[in-house]
Amino acid sequence: MNLIEQIKASGVIGAGGAGFPTHAKLSAQADYILMNGAECEPLLRVDQQLMDVYADDIIQGFAMAGRATGAREAIIGIKKKHAAVIARLKERTCALGVGDYVRVGELPDVYPAGDEQVLVYELTGRVVPEAGIPIHVGCVVVNSETALNIYRAAQGQPVTEKFITLAGDIPRRLTVKVPVGTPIIDVLRLSGIEDFANYAVIDGGPMMGPVMSDLSGYVTKKNKGFVILAKDHALIRQKSTTMDQAKRVNRATCEQCRMCTDLCPRYLLGHHMEPHKTMRAMNYNFGDISGQAYTQLCCQCNLCELFSCPAGLHPKMANLYFKGQLADAGVRYQPPSDHYEARHMRDYRMVPSKRLIARLGLRDYDAPAPLTDETVTPDVIRIMLRQHVGAPAVPQVTVGQRVATGERIADIPAESLGCTMHSSISGTVSAITADYIEVRRG
Repeated sequence: MNLIEQIKASGVIGAGGAGFPTHAKLSAQADYILMNGAECEPLLRVDQQLMDVYADDIIQGFAMAGRATGAREAIIGIKKKHAAVIARLKERTCALGVGDYVRVGELPDVYPAGDEQVLVYELTGRVVPEAGIPIHVGCVVVNSETALNIYRAAQGQPVTEKFITLAGDIPRRLTVKVPVGTPIIDVLRLSGIEDFANYAVIDGGPMMGPVMSDLSGYVTKKNKGFVILAKDHALIRQKSTTMDQAKRVNRATCEQCRMCTDLCPRYLLGHHMEPHKTMRAMNYNFGDISGQAYTQLCCQCNLCELFSCPAGLHPKMANLYFKGQLADAGVRYQPPSDHYEARHMRDYRMVPSKRLIARLGLRDYDAPAPLTDETVTPDVIRIMLRQHVGAPAVPQVTVGQRVATGERIADIPAESLGCTMHSSISGTVSAITADYIEVRRG
């Protein structure tokens, strides 16, 4: 098998975000391949540590991926504040003989440096067009954990493990490797908290991650971290606002100051994403909502809502409201151009991470979360059949069947975009539903 086939067989997807199947992404021809090691979400610590501990594997996997796309250059995007990791990456690229192909691109410590369109601009100077993706300007983006999984796929190892940071108002902050399909509550208890009755858990980073409605889920290939905070923390209250509540307060309070637009990362890249106009539109009952089609450009970074707005209003939720209305009406945004230039004030309006962390009330929790050798050995796992972009995986096992760690248990439907699934423990298939395959250890 060639590399793309190995990646497909190993079930590699984006190890964060939407979970786009990597074999499909690397099938494109590109000028650049970029590694997203920015990890711009506050408190998360996975990528910065993986690039240190697994530097050789990540560099080699990244270079392999770049060659597969025909990219003429491979650029590792990492914040310049991680000086020790940068020095290690530079030393290892030379030692591995890929220093003429792979280089390190240093990023400012701002949010959202890890937004893929911001990353493309910072590393190449190219602006992804409105409603576009990086390949439209000749770029393919993978993150550091995905690069690690690409290297392992080339060695015949499927994706069965996930690296996760536990952070927030907890006794133990740590980053840990767990089997895919592990009960989330088993991972959360590594924080030193047993009873979560007075705590809320954010699935992912504090900016874009949702507050979990219950803790009975299972780890997927795209989980990145869990931020645990007291239920009465201001960030939890803000993120728990319902759409009806947001609509009422937006209509009553917005003074059209434009701060949500002036600091919007996509607006600053030259896109016509203007949240203050969305807030204005909520005061009217438009028969024709096509004028709000630009809301589909929102990347949901939440900067407008959790930092920019001086009144603590909800511009992102206003965008989500109109996105839903547009989807129901079958209306899609039509870009007026295919060429964009970053706005001249961009360099002066990027948000420093430290200021963001202070605004979120997380300064006391902005501490290391060391990568540990601690292991989680769940008795039961559930491998979700749809944890990626595309069609759900189709089970290839039956109830009662014995499976080994790394054994393929679900496959991609014919002629579909999708991802294969593998058991992360050895045991017996105990249940199969439309949503998951359950394996019981022993």
